[in-house]
Amino acid sequence: MAGKRKARLILVLGGARSGKSRYAQQLAEQQWPHPVYLATAEVTDDEMAARIAQHRAARGARWQCSEEPLDLAGALNRAAAQGDGVLVECLTVWLANVLVKEGARGVEARQKVLLETLRQRQDDVILVSNEVGLGIVPEYPLGRQFRDLAGWLNQAVAAEADTVVFIAAGLPLMLKGEMV
Repeated sequence: MAGKRKARLILVLGGARSGKSRYAQQLAEQQWPHPVYLATAEVTDDEMAARIAQHRAARGARWQCSEEPLDLAGALNRAAAQGDGVLVECLTVWLANVLVKEGARGVEARQKVLLETLRQRQDDVILVSNEVGLGIVPEYPLGRQFRDLAGWLNQAVAAEADTVVFIAAGLPLMLKGEMV
């Protein structure tokens, strides 16, 4: 289509409670009249239920919400038709879901499909992900495997992204691209 701007891919990284979700949500609300929230978390215990409830309460009625713990690429394709842009919360929760349920081979296969889907997107996408490589080395093999896979996933998505923002203490630091 003539005149249509290129779809943007934005990666928002940060540690736990860094403000990355709030930043990504505000960015989406500034950019899109009809945002879509694509949640990857599942209710597995009371603490996760409370986190999900907190995120839901922070979003207004203008948000469409879709939930998908494993088939993120398929969910992105479906969600694109529901609004102006998609906010994915979050890549590391999705990664943990796939790693626990399908193993490292599942992660590799699904990551490949996800990256291809991101390359072919027609609408804006904001992806939120935890930067887990700044802390201590996990004690257990599964934790170390997750940390490594998360780092590689973040690198692969960052390579495709137009903009990468790192959030620390609620403050954005541009790593790639321009402030949007």
